[in-house]
Amino acid sequence: MDAAHKLRRRSYDEKKTSLGEALGLIKTGDHIFIGSACGEPQYLVNGLVEKASHLADNEILHVHTLGVAPYAKPKYSDRFRLNAFFVGVNTRSAVTEGRADYTPMFLSELPKLINKGMVPIDVALIQVTPPDDRGFCSLGVSVEITKTASAKAKLVVAQVNMEMPRVLGDSFVHMDNIDVVVEHDESILETPHSEQDIVSGRIAKHVADLVEDDSTLQIGIGSVPDSVLDSLGGKKDLGLHTELLTEGVVDLVEDGVITCAKKTVNRRKIIASFAMGTRRLYDFIDNNPMVEFYESD
Repeated sequence: MDAAHKLRRRSYDEKKTSLGEALGLIKTGDHIFIGSACGEPQYLVNGLVEKASHLADNEILHVHTLGVAPYAKPKYSDRFRLNAFFVGVNTRSAVTEGRADYTPMFLSELPKLINKGMVPIDVALIQVTPPDDRGFCSLGVSVEITKTASAKAKLVVAQVNMEMPRVLGDSFVHMDNIDVVVEHDESILETPHSEQDIVSGRIAKHVADLVEDDSTLQIGIGSVPDSVLDSLGGKKDLGLHTELLTEGVVDLVEDGVITCAKKTVNRRKIIASFAMGTRRLYDFIDNNPMVEFYESD
């Protein structure tokens, strides 16, 4: 181990702390960003309501929340006010009842608004891989606005999780830009591939007929996009440049349907912003040079 590596290791060890101590650094009134979708740092989020009783008048900012959202419960309304940029199942009632806010906008617009300070962020709670030998941690399955938020936040608290896949591209946060480390391994949130029903299956067949060989695709969320992927088995040299990466992509790559060989930008690369799937998808993107994640803008 060279001197630089030893120095980075010592810096990492100095930043390690307990969950309670890390959350104790958050102040009353802080705007708190929570990592998105399957990248949500569940251990940190649960700690917000279990160990951070000193907090009050704090705004929670998030995009798509798939995991725990205890801060949206009525009994925590005096401590947290949720501002959602995407309304998921576990926060819908809070928005409907007026206990939370919904700010509609394109995901691609958020990095610009965060960088301009129009969406203020004091604290970023993120989840990352352990650092590599050069001190870089990957944001793994969720880069989209999480990278921007962590760059602008005054306090970055990272849950370091061995289960997080190391995704390539512009997905890395250096240890120098992380203030506090809380080590906690847990399974990354999963979203199984949607079951195809009669309606989505028929729609998918019509859409698949319109997709020509060599086309580049963007994928959305839900049963119809999942069904379309299932219907593309006979195509050739499809590319992918998408906000979201889902489970159906793995089969198409393994079957030689998605090759990205005919793309005119990022040739032979799958470009995405975040992933939602099962462990099979996460193992596929782990250290895979064919896959690169970037911020949503």
